[in-house]
Amino acid sequence: MRHVSQLRALSAVAVLLVIPGYGDREAGSAGTTVTAPATAANARVGALFDGGLDGDHFCTASVVHSEGHDVIVTAAHCLDDQDDAVFVPGYRDGQAPYGTWPVKEKYVDDAWSEDENEDDDVAFAVLGPGSLTGAQVEDAVGAAPLATDVPAGGTVTVTGYAGDADTPQTCTTRATAYGDTQQRVECPDYPGGTSGSPWAAADGSVVGVIGGYQQGGDDPDVSYSVVFGTTTAALYRLAVGDDC
Repeated sequence: MRHVSQLRALSAVAVLLVIPGYGDREAGSAGTTVTAPATAANARVGALFDGGLDGDHFCTASVVHSEGHDVIVTAAHCLDDQDDAVFVPGYRDGQAPYGTWPVKEKYVDDAWSEDENEDDDVAFAVLGPGSLTGAQVEDAVGAAPLATDVPAGGTVTVTGYAGDADTPQTCTTRATAYGDTQQRVECPDYPGGTSGSPWAAADGSVVGVIGGYQQGGDDPDVSYSVVFGTTTAALYRLAVGDDC
């Protein structure tokens, strides 16, 4: 798993009864992982650092559109016990080409805060102004739309930062359902640090992040995500200040 946790015995039994065994491979479904090119879309994806560039990057996040132009999405387990996280979009070769943005507010569902429910392993964060110009992050690098209630099964591009890497990697492949509330992809070499990596659909919208089942999985070649549904949509509205 990307971050250590233990499944309840009942949940594990239920998983085995309704879905293929963990680690099973589907013929022809594996993608190819390559270094992500420096594009405008990839600039919206960044590494989360502990304290600043002098610290270590531990997870991945990406900018999603909001009225305040200041919201990122990642996995909920990435923000546990992180009080001074810094987001670095487009991080590459040890450099922060657009600057850094501090995490000011974190939003996770109560089901995650209280029980670390794997079906709620998604989080949003509101960022402070950037270090270079004081701009909001979306004004500096753009943003992707967030999409909810999209069934698993489409083609997605997963982009993120391995914990020991200074460049992002990317893989395009087909997502498949893993029970009713989770989805998975087969992309090689997505170890620790890639938690929170966005799953972008063909239209560019974010439909998942690495996390969920076993906090993203304990096999670097198979990654998981919560299926974004009504709970994710409500959490997003809370983060962007829309109480409707």
